[in-house]
Amino acid sequence: MKRFDVRERILDVFTKSDAMVSVVVVFLGFLAGTLLVLAVGRRPSGMYSAVLQVVSGWDLRRGTHNVRYIGEWIVASLPLILCGFSMGFAAKTGLFNIGAEGQYIAGLTAAQLVGLFGPPTPILHWALACLAAVGAGAVWGGVSGWLKAKFSVSEVVSTIMMNYIAFYASRYVTLRIPGTNTYRTPPFPETARLSSPFLEALTNGSRLGYGLLLTVAAILFYWIIMGKTNLGFSLRATGLNKDAARYSGINVDANLTIAMAIAGAFAGLAGAVVALGVFPAGRVLSAQEGYGFDGIAVALVGNSTAFGVAIAGLLFGMLKSAQPLMQSRQIPKEITSIIMGLVVIFISLRAGVKILVEWRMKEKVKRG
Repeated sequence: MKRFDVRERILDVFTKSDAMVSVVVVFLGFLAGTLLVLAVGRRPSGMYSAVLQVVSGWDLRRGTHNVRYIGEWIVASLPLILCGFSMGFAAKTGLFNIGAEGQYIAGLTAAQLVGLFGPPTPILHWALACLAAVGAGAVWGGVSGWLKAKFSVSEVVSTIMMNYIAFYASRYVTLRIPGTNTYRTPPFPETARLSSPFLEALTNGSRLGYGLLLTVAAILFYWIIMGKTNLGFSLRATGLNKDAARYSGINVDANLTIAMAIAGAFAGLAGAVVALGVFPAGRVLSAQEGYGFDGIAVALVGNSTAFGVAIAGLLFGMLKSAQPLMQSRQIPKEITSIIMGLVVIFISLRAGVKILVEWRMKEKVKRG
């Protein structure tokens, strides 16, 4: 009986502690990755040394240190964090925003247009480009929220469809920019770039720039809006129970639209951070880049909280940055993708564990 009680307590803690669930599933993901590396005849130490080099800059094989790896790790993490916020913010309102990819593309396209044709004034130029990206993402997300509120159109269906509309619209618009070839536009003016000489020098020439500051601002915005304001309370109330929220006087329809618009704004900002902070010229997208879809996994692992999503984004960015280093150690880079996929699967099993706990508790009550 005591053994049964201990098991019940462990399962109860596992289903109620969001942080513990995230830690456990990440551990299981790395454990599965270790076994896969062994299965392909490689040493797991190569995988972990690659991860260590990303987060610390230390190359244990050569005994050298280069802080540039840390800068590039953060650069890879920024759009994942922002797209994670896009998914997480909508989830707090009871919406499943699978359209962060389209909202990201809308923001990227708007940022590129303003970057190429905006006023070449320092600071003002990239600030306007980022505002345009945030606005484009908000509109793209807000449309799906409005369709949900006005006509009860499933946000899953509408956002999936709008992902493709954004992608092909971006190609159509970008290809018509003078001087554009099949894959890139003319270079951006320096005033449009999010590059920061100070941060670049600090990280030994990495691409880390003002996108870091914008992402930190987004983290604080998410935390304040969702946890410290009346708007955040009404959005969370809508997500918990729409009928109860409506009965208490909350404008549920407006909240659905607002939530999706803000969610889209986060993804749009991610588009600006990538377009103006990573590449010297605009790009003609040949395929969807996957940041929006990765953001779903980031939000799930981060439990849709401000700091949880930020940590999860750094985790996934670390895995992505480690891929080329793992290849240099003869370890398939796909291992990291498998780890990320398994983390999502493991965290999704939480619902099943919760059902099991509830069933066992009911059986316990029946037995008296």
